[in-house]
Amino acid sequence: MQSYWFGDVDEHGCAPYRGGPEALGKRLESLKFSPATFVPFDWRDAGTCSFTHDREEYIRKLRELCFYLADAGITRQYESRDAELLQMVRTLDQLDEVSNVLTERALEWHRTINPAFSRKYMRLPKQKLLPMMKRGGSPAFRQVINEIEQLASVRTALMKEVSRRADDVVPNCSALLGGLVAARLVSQAGSLATLSRLPGSSIQVLGARTALFSHMRGGTPPPKHGIIFQHRRVHNAPKEVRGKVARVLASKLAIAARLDQYRQEIVPEFIEIAQTTIDNAGRTV
Repeated sequence: MQSYWFGDVDEHGCAPYRGGPEALGKRLESLKFSPATFVPFDWRDAGTCSFTHDREEYIRKLRELCFYLADAGITRQYESRDAELLQMVRTLDQLDEVSNVLTERALEWHRTINPAFSRKYMRLPKQKLLPMMKRGGSPAFRQVINEIEQLASVRTALMKEVSRRADDVVPNCSALLGGLVAARLVSQAGSLATLSRLPGSSIQVLGARTALFSHMRGGTPPPKHGIIFQHRRVHNAPKEVRGKVARVLASKLAIAARLDQYRQEIVPEFIEIAQTTIDNAGRTV
């Protein structure tokens, strides 16, 4: 017997499946297909099965089923544990982009009213640069600077919240990377479920897309690390062992992501062993 979304077909005929899009969706998800034994069907088979009367009705029911499955998939995605964390990280990244663009624009504005403002000041951190710029200019200009400073305050608060949320959603990855970097890693992968399916070699270069494509197309040296370079164990490691530290850290993160996805709690024994292994990799010359 062959089972399709619209009914079951055997040597005696076809038994249509009765139900709306929700029932059909559950049926479709429960069906098991074997490539070796599956027999493709034609839309006319649904008519033979008395499921539909013509092609137009078949397309309509199939469309309703596809819309239901898409809507159910989106709902499940937004109900996942990491859904809010992903939105928080992406909001944080956009805050950085907006703040940087506004700061650059304010710098250009300030140079038009203060030509003596040299480029050496542009290398100052924002905490020192913005108050210096605010001493001059029109009230409108000072208001822009105030808004940039307010964005910086919002970013700081959001960054702390992202770190706290990451400790709850990905406790094992956070213990190895720190909450903020772990959250960025999940965001780069797309979801915790996706991250948990990646091997360590893929996690190692997550976030290094440009360098990876340059290596694949132009033969440049392959990237040794991506987002995980932000972690102190990688960027503070001696250059000759930095790649090894990144590789060991990524392999442990692959396990940590699986623990976060399926056990959903921190595993102190694993964290202790992983920390020791990563530290040892950094000391090896």
